[in-house]
Amino acid sequence: MVNKKALPRCPVETALLFAADRWKLLIVRELLDGTKRFGELRNALPGISQKVLTQNLRTMEEYELVHREAYAEIPPRVEYSLTETGKSLKMIIDTLWQWGEQWKDGME
Repeated sequence: MVNKKALPRCPVETALLFAADRWKLLIVRELLDGTKRFGELRNALPGISQKVLTQNLRTMEEYELVHREAYAEIPPRVEYSLTETGKSLKMIIDTLWQWGEQWKDGME
């Protein structure tokens, strides 16, 4: 759980702590479609290493953006999904998508 007293006073800084990382936003984008396993996320994010994906998922779980569900099976199965807080980042993803589309259209 995040220590709320340790967060920056400025709400913009707080939002940047959770969402400014390239990989975190791309992980959120992928999980907006629903629950995914680690391998599915890694395949959907070319260029991300296993270590970086693991670190980001752990941080996002700590921030309560992602829920991790481990199943006691052989082989082990772990699934990731967005929490309600994680789902609330959809508006940021949508805004970035729209901005990116407009910028690309203006470059043509």
